[in-house]
Amino acid sequence: MLVGSKEILNKCKLNKAAIPATNFIDMNSARVFTSTAQKLKLPLILAYAQSHKDILSLEEAALIGKYYAEKSDTPVVLHLDHGEDEKTIKKAIDLGFSSVMIDASSKSFKENIEITKKIVEYAHKNGVSVEAELGHVGNNASKKIKKNDSIYTEVKDVIEFEKQTGVDSLAVSIGTSHGLYKGKPKLNFQRLKDINEVAEIPLVLHGGSSSGEENLKKCVENGICKINIYTDFIVAAYKAIDLNIIDDYIEIKNIADEAMRKVLINYFNVFNTDRLK
Repeated sequence: MLVGSKEILNKCKLNKAAIPATNFIDMNSARVFTSTAQKLKLPLILAYAQSHKDILSLEEAALIGKYYAEKSDTPVVLHLDHGEDEKTIKKAIDLGFSSVMIDASSKSFKENIEITKKIVEYAHKNGVSVEAELGHVGNNASKKIKKNDSIYTEVKDVIEFEKQTGVDSLAVSIGTSHGLYKGKPKLNFQRLKDINEVAEIPLVLHGGSSSGEENLKKCVENGICKINIYTDFIVAAYKAIDLNIIDDYIEIKNIADEAMRKVLINYFNVFNTDRLK
């Protein structure tokens, strides 16, 4: 069943649990994620990132996401991840996404509030939940990106941001990054605890892949209600295919599917998602 994220994330906040937000890039990955959640009778956030528009269009993502969400007996949130502009976000809402993220984290605090307020007003009129980001979760250093550009969330800004925007959930920056880590990630759990003490709405963590199970479990126990996972699925699928060199395309897809399924099952366990049953 297709649902919004607000009620589920509030339930997570009460039960010290989190839901995986699984980024899908095609019909296959969407099917794997939703069928796994249904088999376990657990809710899922099926996320589509605007940055993947060259792989899968917004229109295609809406069709695929709604199909599998409505087919499922368990709650599935169809979420736009890292919405970059008002036009795309409004279009996602009009196409049937039940949750959207406005990422204005690279803007000034004042601009972030102004942009987020506009999205919240439009989304709430249409019964859609909204996530925003305060601070900035950047990318890990690579050949293209020379350094991690993350900026920690300031505790003093959280209350004002919540009050002025009316947003439903808040992505915070405490040391995670998007993509694969070079070395071991260092998360600022004291910052997370301080934010959780003042935040009234559920908190979200981006850059969950390869952050370490112990770190993520600790994040959940300290207020994180949704954790985004993408890279771990892709890496697991690739490694499984690499270990099983065959010339059967269908079997290759089955091998990749099973690898991604195992990753999701593991994260459901790490995130205490079964507390929501």
